[in-house]
Amino acid sequence: MHRVSVTLRGRVQGVGFRAFVARVARERGVVGEVRNTDRGAVEIVAEGETAALEAFLDEVRTGPSFARVEEVDVVPGEGTGRYRGFTVSG
Repeated sequence: MHRVSVTLRGRVQGVGFRAFVARVARERGVVGEVRNTDRGAVEIVAEGETAALEAFLDEVRTGPSFARVEEVDVVPGEGTGRYRGFTVSG
């Protein structure tokens, strides 16, 4: 089990980005959470197997049709097993 912390910047709020991330995570078998930040970014914490996380990140880097992802920061880490599903907050 691996973990990534992801911050996405650009036009990522108000375009259905969090719902998109949650749907893709569930489709890929990834657990974690996604939230908006006060600075207009979206933050994701995701855990899963390497192949699932890579596929998840490939889709998230593009985002939904009305989004425009301009910057993506990914910090890898060890999975914690804390999450049982994928949630949307903030």
